[in-house]
Amino acid sequence: MKTLKEEINFNCSADKLWAILSDVGRCDWVPTIEKIELEDDLRHFKMTGMGQITEKILKQDHATMTLQYSAIQTPAPIEHHLATMEVASLNDKECKLSWTTEISPDIFADGIHQGMLVSIEGIKTVI
Repeated sequence: MKTLKEEINFNCSADKLWAILSDVGRCDWVPTIEKIELEDDLRHFKMTGMGQITEKILKQDHATMTLQYSAIQTPAPIEHHLATMEVASLNDKECKLSWTTEISPDIFADGIHQGMLVSIEGIKTVI
Protein backbone atom coordinates (compact mmCIF):
# COMPACT_ATOMS: atom_id res chain seq x y z
CA MET A 1 0.00 0.00 0.00
CA LYS A 2 1.20 3.49 -0.84
CA THR A 3 0.37 6.65 1.06
CA LEU A 4 0.28 9.87 -0.94
CA LYS A 5 0.33 13.26 0.74
CA GLU A 6 -0.07 16.80 -0.52
CA GLU A 7 0.00 19.91 1.64
CA ILE A 8 -0.71 23.29 0.15
CA ASN A 9 -1.50 26.74 1.47
CA PHE A 10 -4.37 28.73 -0.03
CA ASN A 11 -4.97 32.47 0.07
CA CYS A 12 -8.44 32.23 1.56
CA SER A 13 -10.00 31.56 4.93
CA ALA A 14 -10.29 28.00 6.16
CA ASP A 15 -14.07 28.45 6.21
CA LYS A 16 -14.10 29.32 2.50
CA LEU A 17 -12.01 26.29 1.52
CA TRP A 18 -14.04 24.01 3.79
CA ALA A 19 -17.29 25.27 2.21
CA ILE A 20 -15.98 24.06 -1.16
CA LEU A 21 -14.63 20.69 -0.02
CA SER A 22 -17.43 19.80 2.40
CA ASP A 23 -20.07 20.24 -0.30
CA VAL A 24 -19.69 16.60 -1.40
CA GLY A 25 -21.97 17.11 -4.41
CA ARG A 26 -19.83 19.93 -5.79
CA CYS A 27 -17.41 19.04 -8.58
CA ASP A 28 -16.42 22.34 -10.23
CA TRP A 29 -12.94 22.00 -8.69
CA VAL A 30 -12.36 18.52 -10.16
CA PRO A 31 -11.73 19.03 -13.90
CA THR A 32 -12.23 15.32 -14.71
CA ILE A 33 -15.78 15.15 -13.28
CA GLU A 34 -18.83 16.80 -14.86
CA LYS A 35 -21.58 15.72 -12.45
CA ILE A 36 -21.95 14.01 -9.07
CA GLU A 37 -25.06 12.17 -7.96
CA LEU A 38 -25.57 11.74 -4.21
CA GLU A 39 -27.38 8.83 -2.60
CA ASP A 40 -27.25 8.89 1.21
CA ASP A 41 -23.51 8.68 2.06
CA LEU A 42 -22.53 7.63 -1.48
CA ARG A 43 -21.44 9.80 -4.36
CA HIS A 44 -21.53 8.46 -7.90
CA PHE A 45 -19.70 10.05 -10.81
CA LYS A 46 -17.99 9.36 -14.09
CA MET A 47 -14.34 10.39 -14.15
CA THR A 48 -12.62 11.06 -17.45
CA GLY A 49 -10.08 8.31 -18.11
CA MET A 50 -11.36 6.16 -15.22
CA GLY A 51 -15.04 5.51 -15.83
CA GLN A 52 -17.88 5.15 -13.32
CA ILE A 53 -16.86 5.48 -9.66
CA THR A 54 -18.74 5.26 -6.37
CA GLU A 55 -17.25 6.76 -3.23
CA LYS A 56 -18.51 6.38 0.32
CA ILE A 57 -18.30 9.46 2.53
CA LEU A 58 -16.91 8.10 5.80
CA LYS A 59 -16.47 11.34 7.72
CA GLN A 60 -17.61 14.91 7.21
CA ASP A 61 -16.66 16.73 10.39
CA HIS A 62 -17.41 20.45 10.25
CA ALA A 63 -15.80 21.13 13.65
CA THR A 64 -12.40 19.74 12.60
CA MET A 65 -12.86 20.49 8.87
CA THR A 66 -12.11 16.90 7.96
CA LEU A 67 -13.52 14.96 5.02
CA GLN A 68 -12.77 11.28 4.61
CA TYR A 69 -13.96 9.09 1.75
CA SER A 70 -13.25 5.77 0.10
CA ALA A 71 -13.67 4.60 -3.49
CA ILE A 72 -15.79 1.47 -3.08
CA GLN A 73 -16.65 0.74 -6.74
CA THR A 74 -14.28 1.45 -9.63
CA PRO A 75 -13.53 -0.08 -13.03
CA ALA A 76 -9.95 -0.67 -11.82
CA PRO A 77 -9.21 -3.53 -9.41
CA ILE A 78 -8.45 -1.29 -6.42
CA GLU A 79 -8.10 -3.25 -3.18
CA HIS A 80 -7.93 -0.28 -0.80
CA HIS A 81 -8.57 3.46 -1.14
CA LEU A 82 -8.90 5.90 1.73
CA ALA A 83 -8.62 9.67 1.29
CA THR A 84 -8.57 12.27 4.04
CA MET A 85 -8.76 16.02 3.45
CA GLU A 86 -8.11 18.32 6.40
CA VAL A 87 -8.33 22.10 6.35
CA ALA A 88 -6.46 24.16 8.95
CA SER A 89 -6.60 27.90 9.47
CA LEU A 90 -3.25 29.71 9.32
CA ASN A 91 -4.82 33.16 9.86
CA ASP A 92 -7.94 35.02 8.67
CA LYS A 93 -6.79 35.04 5.05
CA GLU A 94 -4.78 31.82 4.69
CA CYS A 95 -5.33 28.15 5.29
CA LYS A 96 -3.63 24.84 4.67
CA LEU A 97 -5.04 21.74 3.00
CA SER A 98 -3.54 18.40 4.00
CA TRP A 99 -4.72 15.65 1.65
CA THR A 100 -3.64 12.08 2.28
CA THR A 101 -4.62 9.07 0.17
CA GLU A 102 -3.89 5.43 0.88
CA ILE A 103 -4.02 3.25 -2.25
CA SER A 104 -3.46 -0.41 -2.99
CA PRO A 105 -2.21 -1.93 -5.19
CA ASP A 106 0.71 0.47 -5.64
CA ILE A 107 0.35 0.44 -9.44
CA PHE A 108 -2.55 2.93 -9.12
CA ALA A 109 -0.59 5.42 -6.99
CA ASP A 110 0.72 7.56 -9.86
CA GLY A 111 -2.74 7.99 -11.38
CA ILE A 112 -4.31 8.84 -8.03
CA HIS A 113 -1.52 11.31 -7.28
CA GLN A 114 -2.00 13.05 -10.64
CA GLY A 115 -5.71 13.31 -9.86
CA MET A 116 -4.92 14.96 -6.54
CA LEU A 117 -2.60 17.48 -8.22
CA VAL A 118 -5.14 18.31 -10.95
CA SER A 119 -7.82 18.77 -8.29
CA ILE A 120 -5.59 21.10 -6.25
CA GLU A 121 -5.15 23.26 -9.36
CA GLY A 122 -8.94 23.14 -9.76
CA ILE A 123 -9.41 24.39 -6.20
CA LYS A 124 -7.16 27.35 -7.00
CA THR A 125 -9.42 28.31 -9.93
CA VAL A 126 -12.64 28.36 -7.88
CA ILE A 127 -11.24 30.27 -4.89
